[in-house]
Parts: sequence; C-alpha cells; structure tokens
Amino acid sequence: MKILEINKLKKSFDGKTVIEDISLSVEEGEVVSIIGPSGSGKTTLLRCATFLETMDSGELSYCEKKFITNKDGKSVYPSKSEIREAKSKFSLVFQDFNLFPHFNVLKNVTDAPIHVMKRDKNEMIVEAKSTLAIVGLEDKINAYPGELSGGQQQRVAIARAMLMYPSIIFFDEPTSALDPEITADILRIMRKLAEEKMTMVVVTHEIEFARAVSNRVIFMDGGHIIEQGAPKDVIDNPSNERTKAFLKKLSAE
Repeated sequence: MKILEINKLKKSFDGKTVIEDISLSVEEGEVVSIIGPSGSGKTTLLRCATFLETMDSGELSYCEKKFITNKDGKSVYPSKSEIREAKSKFSLVFQDFNLFPHFNVLKNVTDAPIHVMKRDKNEMIVEAKSTLAIVGLEDKINAYPGELSGGQQQRVAIARAMLMYPSIIFFDEPTSALDPEITADILRIMRKLAEEKMTMVVVTHEIEFARAVSNRVIFMDGGHIIEQGAPKDVIDNPSNERTKAFLKKLSAE
C-alpha cells in the first residue's frame, strides 16, 4: 500500500520557487532518505507533506486517500476534520526536539495520545513506559526537558512520535543539533525502527545511515528531485553530475 503520495507539488515563498513540480510516493515499510545541499527544498517538502506549509499546487494522499486535490493550478485543502484525519497518519520528529518544557517526559509523550487520540490514560502510561524503555529513558519519566541532554530530548521526541502509532514517521535532520557520539545513539534507534518495518522519510546528511538503512535515496537540488534509487546506485554510483559533486564535497568535509 502507498502510505504517502505527492503529485506535482509546487511551493514558492515571496515569489521565489522553493519546490518545483515534485512527485513521489512511499510504500508501506519503506525507508526513504532525502539528501541534498542546504536550500534544496528538503525541509519545505516535509513541511508541505505535514501541513506545516501550504502547497501552492499539487496533490497529497495518505494511505491511498486523497486529502489535497488540485484545481485550476492550485491546491485545494479539505475540511478541518479531514486534515485532522490526515494528521493522524503521520508523526514528525524535528531537529530541535519541540518538547513542552513545562511537561515532564511522561506527559510529553502521552499528552497527544490522551487528548488528541482520546486514548485511555492508564493504558497510555503503561505503553509510554514500555516505549521509553526501548529508547533507553525508562529512568527519566519524571525529568523535564531542561534536565536532559540534547540526545535524550531527541529520544523523547522519537518516543512521542512512536506513541501516536502513525503510518509513517518523518524525520527532519534529527541529528543535526547533536554531537557525533549522541548521533550514533539516535541512528541506532532509527535503525531498529527500520528493522521493525516502520515507514520513514528521513531528511539527513548522515550518508552512511542512508546507505545502510534506506530502501531508497532521493537527491534534491534547486527544488527538484535530481536522482533517486537504491543506495548502491545513488550514493555509490550516482549518474547525475550534481549528485556526484554533492557527495564528493560531503566526503571532503
């Protein structure tokens, strides 16, 4: 089943085109990594897919239901209730964690399932403790974000995403604010999710992670998908000169 389908997405800011005519789909259980230089439109693509930005034109479907249609060259958005339905299909892990500073860890990860999804509170507490154990934070359930390291905060954010039981999790540069040792911990958790066939779209500069875990790698530049395919093709044997130049520059840093 196609979990995500985007068709002919266009997005501009102040008259400047940031995404130009992008189409892509993600199958259930697939891990797709999106790589490319800063300013190539990667984050904007994720923000459009998750309703944080409004698409100028194009269509968007989740789990084979079309939520955003296209009419006369413009995207047409559905009702608020349908947008809520669409949002129930995904979770998003940000690079800057986006935790509630006045909530402890347990409340950070259970608040949305209890109040948005109307899940039973006691049931969610049990499930939250189990999920926090998976990410190595079972001893931090009463801690507040300000008492945690950056890596611990990101693990809370991943646990929160998991507890929404989404069909797909989007990761926007989840390790960019972390040092290398902590980055390795986060990538291990994401690898485990991949092994469990969690559908994921990951915007990342971690090329080794993309090579090891992804079913497909997409290289973006200038608001376009320049090249996509299996990691062995896009990363190890790219056919496009822009992809080659990007990877060469990255390996030299």
